[in-house]
Amino acid sequence: MGKPLQSRLKQRNTAKILDAAQHVFATYGYHGATIDKVAARADMSQPNLHNYFKTKADLYAAVLDQTLSLWLDLIGDLDPAGEPQEELRRYIGRKMELSRQFPESSRVFANEVLQGAPVLKVMLKTRVRDKVRLFAEAIDGWVAAGKIRSVDPYHLVFLIWSATQHYADFGAQIRVIMDVPKLTKVHFEAAEESISEIIVRGLAL
Repeated sequence: MGKPLQSRLKQRNTAKILDAAQHVFATYGYHGATIDKVAARADMSQPNLHNYFKTKADLYAAVLDQTLSLWLDLIGDLDPAGEPQEELRRYIGRKMELSRQFPESSRVFANEVLQGAPVLKVMLKTRVRDKVRLFAEAIDGWVAAGKIRSVDPYHLVFLIWSATQHYADFGAQIRVIMDVPKLTKVHFEAAEESISEIIVRGLAL
């Protein structure tokens, strides 16, 4: 087997394992999750899975890292030179889409934070803090340019995170209250529009 083919196979298997792991961790929590459950979900043997991740802790950290990378890349794409209404709408829309596509990974992240973020703490102090500072600089720049109202950028990003991730973390509650069997793309698009309108209009001069 050539190296390019081996590399593609490794990437596919890693993605399959992480997808299975986020389901298992979201369903059973860290302590209830086992390598056996992940292997069964990924349809591979436990010894084969260990070729990719040696321990449950390694696998858990990889799921959290993957989730953070997806979320933080969105902040990195925010253009401080752009128009704030367009940039914030795009950011909220993409963040909401991640909640729709990866609700389980969001719940794993939420559970980790509720436990005091023992694994995430270093990432929060470094990668997350650095990216949020970039977000804050963009917001402060728009305020200074007279494009939006003066607002604490940290509370703004926390508001956006809580609003968008709510639809992943508390999907069961939303389904019951809205009396729907599942949250569809239409529901997420409606939520995105409402959240965007509230935030963008609230920041308008």
